[in-house]
Amino acid sequence: MLAGSFSAKAYSFFDTLLWIACLNLLWVVFSLAGLGVLGVGPATAAAQILVRRRVRGEAAPLLRSFAREYGRNFGRGNALALPVLLAGAALALNWNYFSRSGDLLSQLMAAGVFVAAIFLVAVACHVFPMFARYDLPLSQYLLMSSRFALRHLAGTAILLFVTAAVLFASRAMPGLIPFFSVGAWLYVTGWLCDRFFAANDESITGAAAEAATVGHAAGATLGTPAVTVGAPVA
Repeated sequence: MLAGSFSAKAYSFFDTLLWIACLNLLWVVFSLAGLGVLGVGPATAAAQILVRRRVRGEAAPLLRSFAREYGRNFGRGNALALPVLLAGAALALNWNYFSRSGDLLSQLMAAGVFVAAIFLVAVACHVFPMFARYDLPLSQYLLMSSRFALRHLAGTAILLFVTAAVLFASRAMPGLIPFFSVGAWLYVTGWLCDRFFAANDESITGAAAEAATVGHAAGATLGTPAVTVGAPVA
């Protein structure tokens, strides 16, 4: 029994590791196919959709599914990614400008840019997993991701830690980048976000049921820390 259980867990671990490596390769190839800037968004959207399906236990051909979701979400993926990329570029330019000056005002501005950059990373961690899970108007994803990141600080801190860990490991071992770095980040953040969103949905459902029972719906809704996002994608 123990040997069988260990073998099953080992097989599952290495199967997931291989799946992550393939996802990493597909993300790189399809991002380059979109000339980088125009490929990152749809490649990330496709990857997070497939991560969610795998988390739910759905089996599908990885290459065929990735190509289909990439093409289907090319426009929407870019509409989500380009504002984040532009904001990141603007923050990087401002950081380089203010951090080089030694006066107090410049240092304060640099600190503000650093805080804004952390918040942008937090939003980026949430937005594509939210896109994979919920059916929302396109303009709502960045707004809801920002709200969720601010309201669920513990989960946001975990996602930021995962991001920092992946960046540190990739810098220490650059050989991980073409094989595992992006795929591992997409898989772990997607897996975590799916659980955060599920817990949030359960909290909303429980609060609504309690409000209906007590008969004070307005007060119960104001008292819950959950964020009402939208209907999950089937």
